[in-house]
Amino acid sequence: MPEYPKPIMKKSELLAMGFPDEYLMYIYRTPGQKVAHKLNPTKKNSPLIFDTGALEQFRQNQIKIESQSMPRAQ
Repeated sequence: MPEYPKPIMKKSELLAMGFPDEYLMYIYRTPGQKVAHKLNPTKKNSPLIFDTGALEQFRQNQIKIESQSMPRAQ
């Protein structure tokens, strides 16, 4: 579990921590998510900001869902 230095972080800061761009954009584009938002929604090139607490909860839920969907070896 990664340690986040701030409760709200920009996408660029998370990229610097090693998160893949594709994964962060997947989270942002997921309908109904409460993790990522634009800093200023009225501006097209506004930076994305992420709530790191909600991000970690989203990650843990994804891991849980993926592990449940794996076939069990018998």
